[in-house]
Amino acid sequence: MNMDYDLFMQEITRTARSEMEAAGYEQLRTPEGCGRAFARPGTTLVMVNSVCGCAGGIARPAATHAVHYDKRPDHLVTVFAGQDKDATAAARYLFGEDHIPSSPSFVLLKDGKVVADIGRHEIEGHDPMSVITNLQANFEEYCEEV
Repeated sequence: MNMDYDLFMQEITRTARSEMEAAGYEQLRTPEGCGRAFARPGTTLVMVNSVCGCAGGIARPAATHAVHYDKRPDHLVTVFAGQDKDATAAARYLFGEDHIPSSPSFVLLKDGKVVADIGRHEIEGHDPMSVITNLQANFEEYCEEV
């Protein structure tokens, strides 16, 4: 049974990663990758991905569709909580002491500084459209028109 579970989780993880990559998000799998990505000038949307139901049913669809907006981040990146543990820990460290770790979640950076944070409590139990609206309100405030 354990082998079946491992194969099942590997397939879910592979699907979750490919959904984000297909939407244009860069996978950050190492602490060094997080450091480089977070130091980029401009705006960066970080999606902290996970295999929980609210990630699969709400956060990933919201991440995919929110970027179809006149104003959007310069860079789209994702770390995978529970899978790329060192990268996720580095991302959370770089978000700063005020950041409450949660997955899934979104963090919007501007020139490497956190300007907006959407935690699990603003995702779980909400429909994808309300998360999209929340993300796009942050894009409206902090991002440039493309």
